[in-house]
Amino acid sequence: MLINAIRWNPSEGLDLGILTIHYYSLMFLIAFGLGWYIMKSIYTREGIKIEKLDSLFIYTVIATLIGARLGHVIFYDWDYFQNHLLEIFLPVRFEPEFEFTGFRGLASHGAAIGIIVAMYLYSKRILERPVLWILDRIVIPVASGAIFVRIGNFINSEIIGKPTNSDYGVIFEKLGEDFPRHPAQLYESACYLLIFLILWLIYWKTEKRFKLGYIFGLFLVLLWTVRFFIEFIKEPQVEERATWLLNTGQWLSVPFVLAGLYFMYRPTKRRTV
Repeated sequence: MLINAIRWNPSEGLDLGILTIHYYSLMFLIAFGLGWYIMKSIYTREGIKIEKLDSLFIYTVIATLIGARLGHVIFYDWDYFQNHLLEIFLPVRFEPEFEFTGFRGLASHGAAIGIIVAMYLYSKRILERPVLWILDRIVIPVASGAIFVRIGNFINSEIIGKPTNSDYGVIFEKLGEDFPRHPAQLYESACYLLIFLILWLIYWKTEKRFKLGYIFGLFLVLLWTVRFFIEFIKEPQVEERATWLLNTGQWLSVPFVLAGLYFMYRPTKRRTV
């Protein structure tokens, strides 16, 4: 008898009759909404016109969705999508039969690259400040958003952890299983909450915000280090790579950590803007 295991088999969303609001989509709405309010408080403190926040929101949403989608396609499932190019940006599957699937394949590494590119464009076209200035600040709501994305993964019973081989853990009944696994999504979500609090306190309580690139670099180091170690208790997302020394997520995390260390410790002059 699995005394300490939690059986998990929730519905996919809130059934409103004419439509269903999927919990995963709801988590994204919460993430983007909270992010907007966080950046509003930052822009108010920095004396940035709130009108520029609307453009930032649009840049971030589009970059996150496109980057995350392309990241999944390129890093995790190119063998399939190279022969189904239309399905990359359409929420449907054409084979073996037509099916509405939604956008279930999203990769955080791709989202990170997309946001960095978008912030470069935003800083040049709208903000007229160094790209590292906005990156130092945008990573704070990004960290908060990651909390809810992983909760959404948990609700969907995806990106699951490995079996605990004990009576501790979560039984994902949606997958047709009857044994407990590590709730890796919740471990990761809790770590992201801690990262968010660290970044928030550093920005509001210290002068590190004046060193261009420091908070951005710290974010890269903390978040991708967490991702690297959590991957050890996750099931591989690509079965063919299960025998690799490190899995895909870990290999992709290493360059981000190294880049973060560079931005944290590179010699720079103290900036006042």
